[in-house]
Amino acid sequence: MDIEQLARDVCDGNRRALARAITLVESSRDDHRRDAIALMDALSHTGKQALRLGLSGTPGVGKSTLIESFGMMLIREGLRVAVLAVDPSSARTGGSILGDKTRMELLSREANAFIRPSPSRTELGGVARRTREAVALCEAAGYDIILIETVGVGQSETVVAQMSDIFLLLLAPAGGDELQGVKRGIMEMADLIVVNKADGDLEPAAKRTCADYSGALRLLRKRPQDPDGFPKAMTCSALQESGITQIWEDIKFLTAWRREQGHFDARRAEQAEYWFGQEIRQGLLAQLDREPLRSHVLSLTKQVATGTLTPSGAAEQVLAALRHDTP
Repeated sequence: MDIEQLARDVCDGNRRALARAITLVESSRDDHRRDAIALMDALSHTGKQALRLGLSGTPGVGKSTLIESFGMMLIREGLRVAVLAVDPSSARTGGSILGDKTRMELLSREANAFIRPSPSRTELGGVARRTREAVALCEAAGYDIILIETVGVGQSETVVAQMSDIFLLLLAPAGGDELQGVKRGIMEMADLIVVNKADGDLEPAAKRTCADYSGALRLLRKRPQDPDGFPKAMTCSALQESGITQIWEDIKFLTAWRREQGHFDARRAEQAEYWFGQEIRQGLLAQLDREPLRSHVLSLTKQVATGTLTPSGAAEQVLAALRHDTP
């Protein structure tokens, strides 16, 4: 593969080249991984910077519908939009439907939109392992806004906040109470809490839910990266496209304030440090699947299963082998 040519094509905004590049970085083959690292190094000095928006919420809350309405509004403003949608993988077969693109029928037809569904595989936290690199590729391709749609997540799955500039948490009407709002975890990471489906018979319930969460947010400790009034809760209807403009105005205000106060760049630096640590951990785990460690682990696993060796003792032997092989 000609990595230099692929890098040039990605920088030129070639959508097919971008798709190929994402496929390359998602591959687990050793030779592909080497090519992917070379590609990311070649694109690391482009100087292009997009606004990264993470969006999470429980299944069925309307994430795809909101993204389509929001994306269409951004395109009408002359912006280029990339959507990275992470689809859950089956724990039994490992397969994924990857049907997010079919839910965004209008957005997928736009020349200034790029939609890429990816399987979560065995990764926790609502995103795929290489989503961060896919974000960087879309950024290099010249997209102005990158939307990262997670799988339906719960209170403790907050990895998407480590790869986005603004994190939106999407909720359904009557989906909880004030006690849910003060729980730690994903609530503490959110910059905007959006109660969707505020239309028809659900509109009163959406307003009550929004009021509950607005009250709960006031109980949380104020973060230094937030101006007065943030994080905040609001309502919208992705189906009727009401409240979408206000979400965008709040995002622009919050982004501009963080840039002015220095929080934007500081957050990007913290995220880079976080992913450096994650790459080291993933690399160490990958060594367990290579010989001779793989055979050693299998042997120890049988001893643990028969009760001749404790899990802690077996784990210590594996760690000792890793320390011996590590320079």
